[in-house]
Order: sequence, then structure tokens, then C-alpha cells
Amino acid sequence: MSTRVTSSDDEQTLESKATLVEYLASGSKPEGDWRLGTEHEKFVYKTADLRPPRYDEPGGIRDILSGLARLGWEPIEEGGNVIALKQGSASVSLEPGGQLELSGAPVETVHDTFAELQSHLRECLQVGQTAGVGFLGHGFIPNRRRDEMPVMPKGRYKIMMNYMPKVGSLGLDMMFRTSTVQVNLDFGSEADMARKFRVGLALQPVATALFANSPFTEGKPNGFLSFRSHIWTDTDPDRTGMLPFVFEDGFGFERYADYMLDVPMYFVFRDGKYIDVAGQSFRDFMDGRLAALPGERPTLADWKDHLSTAFPEVRLKTFLEMRGADSGPADRIVALPALWAGLLYDRSALDAAWDLVKDWTNEEHEQLRRDVPRLGLKTPFRGGTLADIARRTVAIAEAGLNARARLTANGESEAIHLAALHEIAESGITPAERLLTAYHGPWHGDVTRLFAEESF
Repeated sequence: MSTRVTSSDDEQTLESKATLVEYLASGSKPEGDWRLGTEHEKFVYKTADLRPPRYDEPGGIRDILSGLARLGWEPIEEGGNVIALKQGSASVSLEPGGQLELSGAPVETVHDTFAELQSHLRECLQVGQTAGVGFLGHGFIPNRRRDEMPVMPKGRYKIMMNYMPKVGSLGLDMMFRTSTVQVNLDFGSEADMARKFRVGLALQPVATALFANSPFTEGKPNGFLSFRSHIWTDTDPDRTGMLPFVFEDGFGFERYADYMLDVPMYFVFRDGKYIDVAGQSFRDFMDGRLAALPGERPTLADWKDHLSTAFPEVRLKTFLEMRGADSGPADRIVALPALWAGLLYDRSALDAAWDLVKDWTNEEHEQLRRDVPRLGLKTPFRGGTLADIARRTVAIAEAGLNARARLTANGESEAIHLAALHEIAESGITPAERLLTAYHGPWHGDVTRLFAEESF
């Protein structure tokens, strides 16, 4: 989840809905300025007993952040606690249960993402060796109950913890026991944003299947391939889902702003503290009628905060976020920006991807969203399975990356980073199914083997 960073421009008061729309539209930029930003989360665990460390214990999360700070990261504090780190336009932050997140810098190529990830993991392993911790890329913590998870000292999380059980049964699991990877992408105009949003939303279940990597809960199979993805279906219906209005004629920045105005608020940040306004209306805030701040109108910073509290499968800020994938090993973390850059950053590939999905119905979108977390690539679809669509999707992405022609010194295009997805799509076997095979076979039902074999 987002680390709060603001500038002086963010203090301007928002006078009308038009200013909300203008902020979203301000993300439009020429193709030559398009970048990729990859964010990934990972579980931290004590190597001695495989438990998640508390924030303030020796060798705990605070010590890990301090160790990274000694390697050149600038600490960000809240309430006297270091809760994030910054280095240039990249940041390291904490999820509610101590999951460590790298929000990568906006970079030009997938090769750059690969280099950034390798550098970050080297630093984590260096610090982790001293602290006695390891790092696991996985969609759902496989061996711990919710009440065994630590709580990080961030004010917004206290508000969310209180609100989540009121609107869904799995929201706290989302906060404390899931881990994801996502990629942020640019757009050139409102029309380009709408086309990319529609393609990204339609194909998000394909990404969920390709990256499915969360089949265990508390040491046993949970009946899902991506339990992380399923959790979002019972977290908060007001701020999650497939957003059918995106496929309607006339969709654009204003329609998304209207959606966000109807998403209930979580908090307002004032004087260094988070004020609980959970469930209240941003529309009322715009009119100066927010109960907690009577007569006060929101600033641009408040709008940015609010945009970060909706969790649909694709999210719009001043860029688009693809949000449907489980966390995993390094090759799959890099494969996610490769997939979406290939599909969305080459005009011919984007057209081909749109041709693939343009006649899918809202019922089909919802069916895929519902069934894929359990069935993965074996999900029935239009007389075949989702594996058929996945193979076509990865092929389109490969063509798009080759056409982009962002080459290494050895003349290799970004398509080299799709290797893991080619294998998954061609076999029709998700990463989760391979883990289940190991669990029922050589692991002899011992899920802790996952830490030894799947950690960074």
C-alpha cells in the first residue's frame, strides 16, 4: 500500500469535480516519456523458526529498515518510527503484517526493472543475513494464522483494521497475509487510457492464472490456486472488482472520478496524524460537510490519498496499475512488467489484445474473475480453457516487446523476460499446481519446505 509523500502543490484546495478530473488527466504524456514502475511485496521471516518478525524485536522489521538505510536509503518516519525508505524515485515500505515492498523507480525498459530488482534483492539478503531473516515471494503466507501476524506501526492501518470487518470477511487476511506484484504504466491521452484500461481489466484474470501462487493456508492446501485473488472478492465490494463501467461507451477520466467519489473514505491526514473518517463520503468532503472536519474542503493531497484506497483489479491514478498477480520468485516479478509492456506499449500489440477481448461480455468478465482463483488456466472459457487465451496473450506480448526493440548489449529484446510465462502458458500448469504436486509428493505434506525451495 502507498507510502504517503506530498509536495507543496498538493496543498491546493479542490474547488470542483473538474479539478479531480484534471488531476487524473495530467498523467497523459507523449509515448517517448512512457515508463514502467514495478512494485512487489515479499514476506519476511525469521530463519530460525519461519515466523514473521515483529517491528521492534532484535533483528525485526525496524532493524531491517535500519540496515537498508545504512546502504543509502533515506528513512521516512511516522510517529517516531521508521515506516519507509526512499532513494530517488524508488521507495521501500511496509504492508500491515510486515511484508516488505519495493516500489521501483519509473524506468524505460524491462531490462532496467530486472537490474533494479537484482540490486534490491542483494541488499535485502545482505541485511537479512545480519538480522537472521529470509524473504519469500509468495501470494499468501503459507504457515501462519492471522492472529500470529505482527502489526506495523502505521496510522492508516489501524483505521483499516477497524473498518475491514464491517464490509467483508477477508479484509484482514488481505492486509496481513497476502503479497502481490503489480506494474504501473503510462498513457498518452484519455482515449489511450481507456483502451489500455479495458484491455488490462479484461486480461487481468489471465495474469492472475499465470502468476497463481497461493495454494496454502496455515500449512494445508486451501482449495485455491490464487487464494490471494479470491480474498479480494470478500474484502470490500465498494472498492474492489472488475468495474463494468470501464467497458461502457464514454468511459474516461470523469467517469473514474465519479466512481472514486462514491468509494467510501478511510482517513484524512492532518497535522501528522490520520483522522478516522471510514465510510464517509468524499462528495460530502468536497461540499465542506465531512463530519470530522466541518467546513473544511479537501486538498489535492487528500484526493491522492483517497485514490490509493480503492483496490479494483486495475486502478487509475495518473497512471494505470495492473493489480491481479500473486508475488513470486524474481523471474516472475520481472515477467509481469514484460507482459503488460508487451501488451500495452506497442500499438499493434494493443490492437491485437483489444481484438482478443473486445466482444467479451460483462458476464464473462465476472465469470473469469470468480473462477480463475480456484481453477487457474483450466478455467472453462468459450469452448476451451483460459490456457488457450493465455497462450495467445503471451504471444501478443512477445510480439509487442520485440517491436519495441529495447535491446541489451547482446541484442536481446525485453521478450527474454517472458520465458517463465511461456512455460506456464504452454504447459497449462500454474506455479501453484507445481507447489501442490511437491506438497503431496516429495514434501510429504510439509509446507515449510516451501521456504527452503522458494525463498529469494
